[in-house]
Amino acid sequence: MRRFSPRTLLAAASAALAAVLLIAGGLALWGSAYVHNTVQGQLASQQIFFPPAAAFAHAKAGTEITPSMIPSVSQYAGQQMLTGQQAEAYADHFIAVHIQDMGAGKTYSQLSAESLAQPRNTALAATVGTVFKGETLRSMLLNAYGWWKVSQIVYIVSLVLFGLGAVAGLGAAYLLTFGRRPSSAGTVTQPGSHETITPVTTA
Repeated sequence: MRRFSPRTLLAAASAALAAVLLIAGGLALWGSAYVHNTVQGQLASQQIFFPPAAAFAHAKAGTEITPSMIPSVSQYAGQQMLTGQQAEAYADHFIAVHIQDMGAGKTYSQLSAESLAQPRNTALAATVGTVFKGETLRSMLLNAYGWWKVSQIVYIVSLVLFGLGAVAGLGAAYLLTFGRRPSSAGTVTQPGSHETITPVTTA
């Protein structure tokens, strides 16, 4: 039965590990692309656009564009929402600001409780409905942002897996190609016998 050397077994294990890592990297890359394209497609179908750049030139508290929106929202002025970063900015720095202004800093649950206690207050009921819609849209956008971040993390993981797979593959190639010892070593011939010299005796 043929026996393999430890070097050969290690090379085979490295090659198998490389194959597993490369396959896992390919699957991770596919998953990242799938999530990325799905989120982008869902955001594109909403047809949400940021306010034009001219609107940010007259930012004022209590209006559509407030000064707090300048650092985070103005960078996407006039653009259609297509990325997770845009969704996060729109949800947390545009919608959230208007919800807070409409509800005077109160949450939807607090406003809803007040509305139930004042069933004849139609203005409050309208505010509750608007806040509910805003919170629903905000939740959807933040969910898209979360999955967008997942796709980015998985993409980084796929690159790491590809790198580790390449290292394992190179290690296997080295062991198989350059790590072999010479099949035969030089043999030093030892003299089998020595010539015996008999001294000559003189009379």
